[in-house]
Amino acid sequence: MIQRTAIVTGTSSGFGMLTVIELAIKGFTVIATMRDVNKSESLFTHAKENNVEDFIHVQPLNVTSSDSIQHFQGILNEYPSIDVLVNNAGFALGGFSEELSIDEFRSQFETNLFGVIAVTQAVLPLMRARKQGRIINISSISGRLGFPGLSAYVASKHALEGYSESLRLELKPFGIDVSLIEPGSYQTNIWSSVDGMEVNPESPYLSYMESLLHEIEGGKAKHGNPIEVAKLAAKIASQPQSPSLRYPIGAGVKTVLQLKNLLPWKLLEAIILKRLKP
Repeated sequence: MIQRTAIVTGTSSGFGMLTVIELAIKGFTVIATMRDVNKSESLFTHAKENNVEDFIHVQPLNVTSSDSIQHFQGILNEYPSIDVLVNNAGFALGGFSEELSIDEFRSQFETNLFGVIAVTQAVLPLMRARKQGRIINISSISGRLGFPGLSAYVASKHALEGYSESLRLELKPFGIDVSLIEPGSYQTNIWSSVDGMEVNPESPYLSYMESLLHEIEGGKAKHGNPIEVAKLAAKIASQPQSPSLRYPIGAGVKTVLQLKNLLPWKLLEAIILKRLKP
């Protein structure tokens, strides 16, 4: 049996960590990357519980660092093939657009978009040489629908969606598939930066921000189990047939997308703003 190799970025917790486990269970050798390999204890605890620790190789990778990516690219030559890349590393920056600095917007894009592009470019020559491969980009429902107080995050995910559409068309002739997973709200720490936002009492958006944070906090009890997303990623990676472009997942996500496609924007925004009324 030919051993398949998968790369997953951002694996110290959440979707990334669980995806590593699910891929290893399916027989992949998994290169699990994270900025700080000292944070791999939780990953290996889960791996031992599933008897797959021997299939997991942890490597340091900062997706926003050219030097780190270049070093990582050199390591890939030690593997017979790179069959799957799961671009998962990312974070959510909270705040209203007027009050975020341009540097904060750049930081959001550096990880959520440019980091994805840089890692993909590092891996593509190896996939093209074998005329096969799968790239799975972890997007979000925020890549399809705007939301107040998350403009930087939403913009980065919308950009990821456009990039992935174009990349899929570019790579199809080379036998490489590109897919997007678009989760709704799940129990991961991606929202930690939103939860930790400092609310400026002098901000003109103060009451709006408080309403938004209340809505986010109130919805946490309904957040899904992130294992659902991990299992979907592993399914896409291992299925014999060519995968679809988009995979929305999570409670209410498909309904929201249908409503966006069917309802006039003015009605849709009225529904959102009424729910978040300051």
